[in-house]
Amino acid sequence: MILRIKRLAALAAACLLPGLGAQAAGNPEQIVQSLRFDSRALQHKKPFGAVTAGSEVRFTVQALPGVEQATLVVAQRRLEGNQDLIEYRELARLPMQKQTRRGLEQWSVPYRFAAPAIYGYHFELSIGGRPYVYQNNADPVHWTKEAGSMGLGVAQAQAAQPLRRYRQTVYAADFKVPDWARDTVYYYIFPERFRNGDRRNDPQPGRDRYQDKDVELHANWLDKPFKPGTGDGSDAVYNNDFFGGDLAGIIEKLDYIRSLGANAIYMTPIFRAASNHKYDTADYTQVDPAFGTNADFARLCAEATKRGIRVILDTSLNHVGSDSIYFDRFGNFKSGGAFEGAKINPASPYAGWFSFDASQAEPDRQFKGWVGVLDLPEIDKASPAFRAFAYGNPDSVMKQWLDRGAAGWRMDVAPWVPDDFWRAWRTAIKAHKPDALTIAETWFDASKFFLGDSFDSTMNYIFRNALLDYAAGGDARKLAAQLDLMREAYPPQAFYALMNLISSHDQARALHHFGYIEPQGRHNVAPAPQGEPASLGRPGAGRDDGDAAKLTEAKQRLRLAMFFQMMYPGAPAIYYGDEVGVAGGDDPYNRATYPWADQGGRPDEALLAEVQRLTAMRHALPVLRHGSLGAPLYLDEHVIVLLRQDGRRWAITATNNAATPQTITLQLPPALAGATFSDALSQEPIQARQGRLQLTVPALFGRVLTWN
Repeated sequence: MILRIKRLAALAAACLLPGLGAQAAGNPEQIVQSLRFDSRALQHKKPFGAVTAGSEVRFTVQALPGVEQATLVVAQRRLEGNQDLIEYRELARLPMQKQTRRGLEQWSVPYRFAAPAIYGYHFELSIGGRPYVYQNNADPVHWTKEAGSMGLGVAQAQAAQPLRRYRQTVYAADFKVPDWARDTVYYYIFPERFRNGDRRNDPQPGRDRYQDKDVELHANWLDKPFKPGTGDGSDAVYNNDFFGGDLAGIIEKLDYIRSLGANAIYMTPIFRAASNHKYDTADYTQVDPAFGTNADFARLCAEATKRGIRVILDTSLNHVGSDSIYFDRFGNFKSGGAFEGAKINPASPYAGWFSFDASQAEPDRQFKGWVGVLDLPEIDKASPAFRAFAYGNPDSVMKQWLDRGAAGWRMDVAPWVPDDFWRAWRTAIKAHKPDALTIAETWFDASKFFLGDSFDSTMNYIFRNALLDYAAGGDARKLAAQLDLMREAYPPQAFYALMNLISSHDQARALHHFGYIEPQGRHNVAPAPQGEPASLGRPGAGRDDGDAAKLTEAKQRLRLAMFFQMMYPGAPAIYYGDEVGVAGGDDPYNRATYPWADQGGRPDEALLAEVQRLTAMRHALPVLRHGSLGAPLYLDEHVIVLLRQDGRRWAITATNNAATPQTITLQLPPALAGATFSDALSQEPIQARQGRLQLTVPALFGRVLTWN
């Protein structure tokens, strides 16, 4: 993309040479190559980025003389489900007006976007009697079906397909996100694997059941999670092995969480369910007995509040568990479930929650499991009874848990739930608790959820993948394109509240992504030799540590990723154990236990101290959380430099993914021409001279320079 920008910029400059403009006017190919529209440049699109409903946006395409006609085409997008349907309905075709400036033609037209929606637009032009289209570029966007990172586009013959539209977010003028969201650092917990604080509630084989089967309990906290079929000694059942983590364990470690620099806890579901992950809800109104009680949750919230920590809950309103009071396929509840004992029960109070096909003889064919998973019967989200239960009633489930102390909700598989459901849900949540934060689990471009009528934030998987690729050695320019897409497409109040994660319970941990494959057996278990200090990069699994060199490098790259996470807008999310070097590949290994020292584990204390230093830097510098963000101040293959401003305070952030230090020279804005900056981590002064700043960025790390 950068090379394309440089080529077109050079061509535009060349057209100012005497005689070249006239020569190009008769050369259609050269005119087509000169076409330029950059959606992030104010001379081409003003104002920048997402706009409120009723706003007028001016579009300008630049070219060498010779364009015969130019038209702006605006359409409204419809996106449903997990990008299962994406279509555009054309709204307007607007002739653009030509002006000539310094030998270049500028074709412009304004358009007023009336209502909140995601719109698409492109340009149709006539050059040399032939039709052309100027459209979005072809950059892939992580998890997103529609290609194009916006910014500088491409021109081609109109017959070329498919059309890649630029996207324009138009949101409600009253869209408000809780003020506290942008100041948040999350600690992201999978409760079953964080800390066992009460052994009395551990699931017991022979007593407790997983659906119609037995459960497994790990005798050693540091065992790896079981995965059937791998020869690890487990049975053939998935998600039925337990370690005993619970709410009491989280309460016990609240001081640790606070010392890490986190001021919010996001937990995967805690409600009663058969599995270890708890997304197969059995009872929305009760904490799972293996995690504790409802009173334990209220105590967790109260103790967290004393330490300045908020608690965000998680659940799915798309499906329940087949082993639940609502469905009761296995007859474990005798609660009048809608499919009690694997038979349709029309008399069930929950019958209207599901869609059944009684014409099918086989029970498995009589209902729909989410994405075909029969353990997760899909709810009919249009059911008035379910909507009342979930959010509509005064004592609805969503409101009950807010009243018990939750600060907001992260909603599972949000794209599978209809938009009208989320609109009514948000209205109910915000009316009950206006400062409650609403977070969607959305992996692709989440613009449609930020129109002011559904969510405040999302789990930012685009950020995750782009940052991990960069920290693993990928091109910084690709990272910049992905991040700038969100900066442009998301309303600022949502952009600054995004949950910026690196690892998750649904994806391999960062160290795995960076090339470290943990060996078989237990993890992080062997004690360090007597008197030997911990050190960043020291293998966390002792004598059975796999490739020590790979682990050392992987931790250095994790440190780089966390540095970027802490200095970038949005709310960083630390997945439990990442801060002490826990590794693990795809599910279930990404859900390993935290290696507590009193359980025989060996957390990387040096890495922990480094993470604490980075979170402290973020909390100490409001400019990192609130400051404006524009296009990169400097960008090459390895280094990305960003300029931030918050009132009179400025920050320059720089990261380097090369294995060697990189020295660069920055051209500063006039306000910083003679500034003396301070390195936020080392306090080293660094002086700008005549509007330039020479900066050395360390290998596999970064720097934050501040001035005010």
